[in-house]
Amino acid sequence: MSTPTPSTPAPAPTVAELEEQERSLTLPRFTHDDAWTLGSLLVELARERGAPVAIDIRRGGQQLFHAALPGSTQDNDAWIDRKRRVVERYAASSLLVGTRFRAKNTTFEDSSRLDPDTYAAHGGAFPITVKDTGVIGTVVVSGLPQLEDHALVVEALTRFLTE
Repeated sequence: MSTPTPSTPAPAPTVAELEEQERSLTLPRFTHDDAWTLGSLLVELARERGAPVAIDIRRGGQQLFHAALPGSTQDNDAWIDRKRRVVERYAASSLLVGTRFRAKNTTFEDSSRLDPDTYAAHGGAFPITVKDTGVIGTVVVSGLPQLEDHALVVEALTRFLTE
């Protein structure tokens, strides 16, 4: 695989690559303090890049963390809700869900039978999975192109697990 240059975007990950990300990013636990730490890490990464994003972390129905950085808008919060609902329904990242549909030569919008005003299978929402428990929440970023939203969440979760 060649290294992408600034003029050549990275290729979209495959279904297998996305599934492996989810397996490898299973957490031993997830507390209120962990939500603050992960959210703060996402804010730090976004600020370093000047990324105009909104960030949301939930456990079950409870919002544990939310931040809206300069340049983000109310639309980002609407995207967060739509992408989060995909994770809650499918127990998989919003990018993985959309990629699975595309791998079947269709789209989420055409084949899911779900209202696109309520659900969006675009990258940026990731399940918070706890070992021996399963999916207990979501972490979502909105404001960048979908592959970049997804990559930011994956980077933060990877760092969170190693700190």
